[in-house]
Amino acid sequence: MEDEGQRPSLAGKGARRGGPGTARPTTENSMKVPFEISDPVNARILAVSEDRLQGFQRDPVGAIAGQSGVGAEEVMARLRSMLEAGTIRRVRQTLLATNLAQGSLVAWQVPAEKLEGAFDYMFQRDPFSGHVVLRSTETAAAGSNYKLWTTLKVPQGFSLRKHCDFLAKETGAECFRLMPAKRLFALGVGHIRRRGLEPGARAEKPAEVMEVAVAQLGDVEWVVLTALKREFAAEEISRDLWRGRAEETGLPLERFYQIAEALDRRKIIGRFSTFLEHAKPLKDGERVTRFNGLFHWAVPAGEEIEAGREVGRHYIMTHAYWREGGPEFHNVNVMGVAHGMEKAALLEHKAAIDRHLRERGIAVSYTNVFWGGRSEIKPSEIAPGAYREWCGRVGLDAAGMRE
Repeated sequence: MEDEGQRPSLAGKGARRGGPGTARPTTENSMKVPFEISDPVNARILAVSEDRLQGFQRDPVGAIAGQSGVGAEEVMARLRSMLEAGTIRRVRQTLLATNLAQGSLVAWQVPAEKLEGAFDYMFQRDPFSGHVVLRSTETAAAGSNYKLWTTLKVPQGFSLRKHCDFLAKETGAECFRLMPAKRLFALGVGHIRRRGLEPGARAEKPAEVMEVAVAQLGDVEWVVLTALKREFAAEEISRDLWRGRAEETGLPLERFYQIAEALDRRKIIGRFSTFLEHAKPLKDGERVTRFNGLFHWAVPAGEEIEAGREVGRHYIMTHAYWREGGPEFHNVNVMGVAHGMEKAALLEHKAAIDRHLRERGIAVSYTNVFWGGRSEIKPSEIAPGAYREWCGRVGLDAAGMRE
């Protein structure tokens, strides 16, 4: 951890949009650059930029150019155009928040007349809820009364359950189920590169296991992380992407790099990513995806990791993890998310995964699909100071929200 005596200044944090030589003004010409995902050059860029840049990159634009075969100047022009048009909804460095804050998938049972209001509250007024999705099953099944699903992260030392108790009171939720991840097996969106996949397409080897362990950070590390994770505006897209962020922290650029790379080695940095608007029609009427399914499997106790690795090796899965659904969800313990243009195609992918699990000798006693409907996504706040400030705004005693 950094020496707290070397704490940099936070003055102006978040106020600047890049330093000297980093910002590129948006011009009328940038809006003439193709912004559609159907454009072949954009598709080449997005196939890399969505989820292929793992860890911290000193020059993300150069890395995208190198992997896509598109020149760096053209990459910058295309990213700016897609971001301005709303094709890309955000460009940012992601963090492995499961290693920074306590997190959980949360299913909420909310009376029908309060469901839309609860959705709006989670998305608009709770900075610690990230994904907010309304889900449903095709038939009545275990857990089908839980229609509101969110991801939740609370900073180190604070209680997930107490936070959910507060949210339930505010929204009128009757009950909730916390399902923290015990292991991760797949984590990466990549909607463009997943188009056209054949059911059953998978890696040669089972997916790697990603452990969940909360790391302890010093003040300087939190300052750097806060600068790293904030999304970029179109005019910030440049080869010298991080100079302005380093200036915000008061650190020399090379020192900023060193701290970021040290955090990466500690498995705290996720990927540099361009996030597509995949829940709503784009400016040109196209859709990135039309359907998403949260797949559930119940496998024998002790086989969760083996099953999760087999699920996670299938290319269609954007997420796969070991979570305990409990009796509310027929004791499922392996879950995953897949996106696609056609519901029938997604069901074919799931059927292929089901067959593969049987072939591997993994008995599935129960399975189901929760289909996504209305959906909003925002980055979850994870800084301890932000949680204390939020408690003050909503009238809670921060000390009383600790575990």
